[in-house]
Amino acid sequence: MPALTYASGKGRWVIAGTVLGSGIAALDATVVGIALPAIGRDFHSTVVSMQWVVDGYTLTLAGLLLLGGALGDRYGRRKLFMTGAVWFALASLGCGLAPNEVFLIGSRVLQGVGAALLTPGSLAILQASFAPDDRAKAVGAWSGLGGVATAVGPFLGGWLITAVSWRLVFFINLPVAAAVVAIAVRHIPESRAPGPRPPLDKTGPALISLALAGITYGLIAASDSGWSSPLVLGSLAAGAVVLAAFCVTEARNPHALLPLAVFGSRQFAAANAVTFVVYGALGGALFLVPIVLQEVCGYSPVEAGVALLPVTVIMLALSARSAGLAARIGPRLQMTAGPLVIAAGMALFTRLDRSGDYLTQVLPAMLVFGFGLAINVAPLTATALSAAPAGHSGVASAVNNDVARVASLIAVAVLPGLAGITGEAYLHPAALLRGFHTAVLIAAAVAAAGGVLAAATIRNPARRRERAKPAPPDEHALTSMSCALDAPPLRSGTVRYARQVAAGGAARRREDGP
Repeated sequence: MPALTYASGKGRWVIAGTVLGSGIAALDATVVGIALPAIGRDFHSTVVSMQWVVDGYTLTLAGLLLLGGALGDRYGRRKLFMTGAVWFALASLGCGLAPNEVFLIGSRVLQGVGAALLTPGSLAILQASFAPDDRAKAVGAWSGLGGVATAVGPFLGGWLITAVSWRLVFFINLPVAAAVVAIAVRHIPESRAPGPRPPLDKTGPALISLALAGITYGLIAASDSGWSSPLVLGSLAAGAVVLAAFCVTEARNPHALLPLAVFGSRQFAAANAVTFVVYGALGGALFLVPIVLQEVCGYSPVEAGVALLPVTVIMLALSARSAGLAARIGPRLQMTAGPLVIAAGMALFTRLDRSGDYLTQVLPAMLVFGFGLAINVAPLTATALSAAPAGHSGVASAVNNDVARVASLIAVAVLPGLAGITGEAYLHPAALLRGFHTAVLIAAAVAAAGGVLAAATIRNPARRRERAKPAPPDEHALTSMSCALDAPPLRSGTVRYARQVAAGGAARRREDGP
């Protein structure tokens, strides 16, 4: 089929379909976080069960994300996009109908599989469908509309929980998924990666998923059973062994989904190490904030959703400017200062008491926290991409996104137990508040450590005395960078920064989704 143009009706439908498809997967994590207290009350759940409601989804999404992109390239991006949408909808139906917490957790695990099939396809479809001159406009529209959805999502989710039930948070995915499939059938063209099909790496995704499952189970179980429990030690040891087997397998496989050679760049390895540390702190803190606002401070789900809104607004408003600054001065300063500001925002949450006054206690912490994210995220993501060895820029974006998800997975598993939030502690406001204060201080220390790590390991690119004509970069890889907070890719400033850093490099072909 001829390439689509941005101004065409068919092109607008393709953008709408990809926005809806990526949006339901991205918003689900945020909205479910707000729904956790209501879920816990309905099922009389412990903290461990609430951790698994979040981590069950993240586990399969992180473990299978690279595979989802490869399957789309191999068998058809539209086909996998539609399959992911249907799978996600059916799993959402299971979540909404769940009679108990075990069924809900199992459905969340399946929902993560659907998201892993659905998520990589959106930008890959835009890249393959639009004419080169219109791709930037299409991705810009996708990013902007996704940003609006990210901002509205927590408020809408909170309203659904308050007005009807937490189950509606999952049921609402069904008509959206139906719309995605209808648009895809009628308007989205099929596309595949050109050239011969290399053997598909099936062992790698299976091993990393099993490794993450073992490690996550051990970390969550440790909060109740203790670190000396044979079950805990056995799970952690099994996870570590399988993780080592994954690394050996991927190193020996010439067609590995995760070529370990990508970590041969010191800058790339350092950027991902900083990503793991900082996003671990973020994931742990953001898991607890909505719960504490509702269970301790008496916020309604709507009020808890609105309380998080300043972070999204600041990110949308300042990410492009942050990227532009990093392009001028290099990423090191912002990647050092950003986590320190994030840590300060987390530390401000220790001022929270049972009154939960928004203007004096919650808003200052959210503002500082949001400014820290805006300072840090754009340079961090762009550095991870631009530092990748030649030929691996496509997989670099997916790896950085996956590293952030794994960090959040681990943090949600371990932080509540370290802070003493175990059993049914979330039902006791005083105990929960004490644990929350401890948790945010731990998260702040981890975030600050990320800033120190960046200062020690990140290097600014050398300034060029002469402006060389750059080779055309991989536009799809550059525009698919995500802040990994289950939000849409960052705006064009980040893309410009990555292009400047990558100027003069060889043209690179995108092989995976975001």
